[in-house]
Amino acid sequence: MSGNSSDILIVGGGHNGLVCAFYLAERGYKVTVLEARSVVGGAAVTEEFHPGFRNSTASYTVGLLNPKVIRDMRLYQHGLKVVLRGIDNFLPTLGSEHLLAGRGGLTRREIARLSPADAENYDAYAAALEQVVGVVREWLLRAPPNAGGGLGELPSLLRLGAGANRLGLEGQRHLSDFFTKSAADILHRYFSHELVQALFGFDSVVGHYASPYAPGSAYVLLHHVFGEAAGVAGAWGHAIGGMGAITQAMAKACRERGVEIVLDSPVDEIMVETVRGAPRAVGAAAAGGVYRARAVAAGVNPRLLFGRLLPEGAVPDDASRRMKAWASESATFRMNVALSQLPRFTSRPEPGDHLTAGIIVAPSLDYMDRAWLSARTDGFSREPIVEMLIPSTLDDSLAPAGAHVASLFCQHFPYDVPGGWDARRDEAADAIIAHVDRYAPGFAASVVGRLALSPLDLERRFGLVGGDIFHGKMGLDQLFSNRPMLGHADYRMPLEGLYLCGSGAHPGGGVTGAPGHNAARAIIADRKKLKL
Repeated sequence: MSGNSSDILIVGGGHNGLVCAFYLAERGYKVTVLEARSVVGGAAVTEEFHPGFRNSTASYTVGLLNPKVIRDMRLYQHGLKVVLRGIDNFLPTLGSEHLLAGRGGLTRREIARLSPADAENYDAYAAALEQVVGVVREWLLRAPPNAGGGLGELPSLLRLGAGANRLGLEGQRHLSDFFTKSAADILHRYFSHELVQALFGFDSVVGHYASPYAPGSAYVLLHHVFGEAAGVAGAWGHAIGGMGAITQAMAKACRERGVEIVLDSPVDEIMVETVRGAPRAVGAAAAGGVYRARAVAAGVNPRLLFGRLLPEGAVPDDASRRMKAWASESATFRMNVALSQLPRFTSRPEPGDHLTAGIIVAPSLDYMDRAWLSARTDGFSREPIVEMLIPSTLDDSLAPAGAHVASLFCQHFPYDVPGGWDARRDEAADAIIAHVDRYAPGFAASVVGRLALSPLDLERRFGLVGGDIFHGKMGLDQLFSNRPMLGHADYRMPLEGLYLCGSGAHPGGGVTGAPGHNAARAIIADRKKLKL
């Protein structure tokens, strides 16, 4: 090969694309990554949004990044530093009541303060959750059983059955519950206090445009408790320097292995040619020229891949039609704000470790349900579910001395809003800030700058189709062997030489690195067929 030629071409320099590139380069393959933006990292980037104020622009917290990926890429040696939140979560109310959650028994003590009965049930809930998480975690770095794979899929099916059998009958019932029921169904079984239910129910609506009463929402809850931060299972943390520190460390690891990363190179089309009588992906036409390769791995939303990047007729019509209907809408509104001072919440007004927490403005499951219902009837939620993080409480590199930055991650703000987001972005941002001000009077007055990103802005800026932070809805019909479609859950797309390495593949969204890791394994397994 010569010129713009490589063994493997990666479309998209997000964290999964970088992970995939690293594992392939580690095996000695020549890898090129094409990134549309002028900075590597996809949605995991740190940028200045107001003079002197920097923050993680889109993804905003560490807790799901796979430990194997961290070890293999030697991210800590490449400059990544992760610090834990002083307290994991803080749920304020409009009154004096609040709830904290964290390590060292804090969660149980706080629950007991509100409801001794709920504290007793917390142990049973945590045990059931850990049983299920233990089985599902085994599949994070494996391809799920692939429909139509014949005898070749028998080992995967046997592993799946063995994992479920280890649980015993009651454990299998828990597994079934978390995959089929609503989060509310499960949480009502264990807890009676609204704040306690809300603490655990919040994860069921993160990036999921649905009510916590919707069947299947329990799995979304499950998806957010797989990980660890700074080596502590189930903990959440902050990357010093913001989420861009993760992808910058990944980029260093990749370049150390010889990966070429080309910025400002949006891909116009994946090239398809007939090779040995069958169509095959052979490269991409991008802003920087034509790049040829023996295989192409795409880290983009499947709807973008099949709907815009592949030439017409490149894949069977049934696959094309199915991917055009790929559900992509997380209905999230993302905002970064520059603050002149720390907020003071009515329910816990003094400064403290609770300000390092994920501050969840959503005091009950019914509140979350109303937020979803109002979005469907009023265009977007007027009393939204908001998670606020103030990373400058842990990282003084992000803001001037005495000032702070906050991330506001807000549900539910549909992609299609009456009047369009360009006309209503500031209206929504003002409403969010005013709503938080109800819980922390003076917050609105402390905002000296902001960057508001509607679902449309997330699509334009990061290529997140429909503003979907997970590259596709995390519903039961788009998970495990159905992600991105039945028969192609093994990262091999219905076109020879084309692979999916982004969050639209198993196990789904979040800054995990797992789809990139798993796609690289599939490509390496196909090395003889690809003549690598």
